[in-house]
Amino acid sequence: MSIAKTVVLITGANSGIGYQTVRHLLASERPYHIFLGARSNDKSQSAITRLVEEYPRTSSELSPLVIDLESDDSIAQAHETIKAKTDVLDVLINNAGVELDGDGAENGLKTRQIFDKTWSTNVTGPYILTSTLIPLLLKSKDGRILFLTSGTASFELSTNEEFFLNISPEAGWPKKYQRELPSYKSSKVGLNMIMRDFYRILKNDNIKVWTVNPGFVVTGLGGNPETLKNLGAGNPDQSGSFVKDVVEGKRDKDVGKTVQQKWLYGDVLPF
Repeated sequence: MSIAKTVVLITGANSGIGYQTVRHLLASERPYHIFLGARSNDKSQSAITRLVEEYPRTSSELSPLVIDLESDDSIAQAHETIKAKTDVLDVLINNAGVELDGDGAENGLKTRQIFDKTWSTNVTGPYILTSTLIPLLLKSKDGRILFLTSGTASFELSTNEEFFLNISPEAGWPKKYQRELPSYKSSKVGLNMIMRDFYRILKNDNIKVWTVNPGFVVTGLGGNPETLKNLGAGNPDQSGSFVKDVVEGKRDKDVGKTVQQKWLYGDVLPF
């Protein structure tokens, strides 16, 4: 008797943590049907080609999915694409995100545009996508929603000068440059509240909800990889493995919280 595949959608899965999560799911003993979300069909198909070459004997399958979180039409079309292949979604991983504080101005964006685009992708898009897909998640026997957040969104850690770039600069204005992330950090605070609302709203619907802090790792999100490494960024492979663990039930005791790999600040990120 064949085992039914767990149906998973991962946004931003063509690179970074999303891609590494797909890799670990393909290597799992459990069979999955993974919708690999990306902003273009070429990006999704290219990632699938690489993954099939790496895991030719996997019991899981991959389907391309075009999804742009800044477009309601794209979200609606992604919903139709999924429904054409399945009537149930077991796991939604809201992984896609942007960080424009570092180089947004260099690319011609004004401050308001940086904030608007960051919140549209990191908060509004995931909210609309999740709301759109809830009817499919409700049909799952073990529905799960994961939102990838950041340690920089913790109010408690923001008062700790030993935590990531929290040192107060010298008096005066404008400040000498240091890596400030105002739009990114605030968007992840907003995403945390989105998670808390969905956790409350879906508590009696057999859908588990978390935010996941993947840790500070090298991705295409935050600029030059070498700069990130110099700042202490780790390997996204470890983050992908951790996300897989959440999907497979290893953090079910912490539903409704921000889970993370055990480190200096514990295995649950303080809000």
